[in-house]
Amino acid sequence: MSLSPTRPFLRPGAAAGRLSMYRLTVLLLLALTAWSFLLSLAGALYYSPADLAALLAVTVSVTLVSSRVMGLLLRTRPHTESSVITALILFFLFWPSTAAQDLTAAAVAAAAATVSKYLLAWRRRHIFNPAALGAFTAVLVGLPGPAWWVAAPLMLVAVLPAAALLLWRTRLAGTAAVFAATALAGSALQFQLNGTGFAAGLWTALASFPVVFLAGFMLTEPLTLPPRRSQRLVTAGLVGVLFCLPLQLGPVHMSPELALLIGNAVAFGFGQRGAVTLRLAENRTLTPTARELVFEPARPVRFSPGQYMELSLPHAPVDGRGSRRTFSISTGPGGRIGFGLRVQDPPSTFKAALLRLAPGATVTGTAVGGDFTPPKSRKPLLLIASGIGITPFIGWLRSGALSGRDVVLVYSVASAEEAAYAAELRAAAADGGLRVLIFCREEVPGFVRAADRLPDGPGLRTLVPDVGARAAYASGSPRAVAAARRAVRAAGGGRTVTDAFTGY
Repeated sequence: MSLSPTRPFLRPGAAAGRLSMYRLTVLLLLALTAWSFLLSLAGALYYSPADLAALLAVTVSVTLVSSRVMGLLLRTRPHTESSVITALILFFLFWPSTAAQDLTAAAVAAAAATVSKYLLAWRRRHIFNPAALGAFTAVLVGLPGPAWWVAAPLMLVAVLPAAALLLWRTRLAGTAAVFAATALAGSALQFQLNGTGFAAGLWTALASFPVVFLAGFMLTEPLTLPPRRSQRLVTAGLVGVLFCLPLQLGPVHMSPELALLIGNAVAFGFGQRGAVTLRLAENRTLTPTARELVFEPARPVRFSPGQYMELSLPHAPVDGRGSRRTFSISTGPGGRIGFGLRVQDPPSTFKAALLRLAPGATVTGTAVGGDFTPPKSRKPLLLIASGIGITPFIGWLRSGALSGRDVVLVYSVASAEEAAYAAELRAAAADGGLRVLIFCREEVPGFVRAADRLPDGPGLRTLVPDVGARAAYASGSPRAVAAARRAVRAAGGGRTVTDAFTGY
């Protein structure tokens, strides 16, 4: 009747989950950098180690220095890891060389990329991918443009798994796949029209064009993506089409960086949200291991129930998970913004700093996104939550999205005192429409205890006989969500919409 989700959950990904997205991206780019030096030392790359070292020194030093200068001028704290990411991406774009002109082009690109983060921004959030804009700027001022030397067969050996890990972590593999499929197919077709076989052209595009690198490290940068999945797929498809078209407008030729910049502009047009200052209004205990923090936004924030917000809170010291985290919004649109969060012992440095905030202290909300929103259809619902994974469903409840609907909530908690938002769930169940099934090792006051643990397929079908007629949603840890998805499928249900917490 019950299951314990013991199947290993992608151990490399689980290990990566202990790092912030910024730290993980830096480490992956550093690994690619080390790989390029190894290839150069082995004579497998055209560029010498001295060429690579000179380019790397320029992109890193200029990016870091210009970032510090902009921080001083605008009285803001630079984000060092973001600067390092930009520098390392530019390292893979520009021609490795010790020639003054080539290094000048890289320096101009690095400076322009940094400045764009501050000046070409909307509500403290940059509009264009900084590395792409820096590369395009070098072309506009008449300097040598990017060579995209990272697009080489032997580099692909390392780029492909690095990009795959990053895309798995961000859950943006679908966006990258749309771009890659469009760009590769279009490029292969161009080769075929020019007399090369489609298969040979496809391999050339994969191995010698920067499709994988751009998809993994640039196109899917969260800060320049639109907030909804459908919008991201449209943007990715557009960039893929532009990537393979031989367009020219005067002296400007279509290039990977220009295709991406056009995609960034389209993403901004989809309703890109800017940063907002949040002032702490309330910090209340939900359970012994969970809190809810409620903030007053400096301006109204548009979001849909169930979406998340990224918070930025500079602090020191900073652990590997960094100074930015995302949390599901626990409140409905139109007023205060709340977040339910689990507090481990010891907590991450970010959560420790967040929990130390006094009323009136501020954090920055840098992004709103996510597609874990209530369906528009009136189909009956099956909601499955584990632990603090109940948070987005509370947002649904508080927004009125569950009113008048047939809803079964399957809620798994470690103990009775770990049932977050219990009073609200009891009240909603008493009003009718919401049926709550609690899975816990002990009785939870005010609820009917169904079993010790989340059910397997047959158990779920016994408790919810019409599971196949319900739209299923699951929220919680990746392990719990994977178990819930398997149970729904085994019970005869269809696709389960999930909201696994990846730690970005």
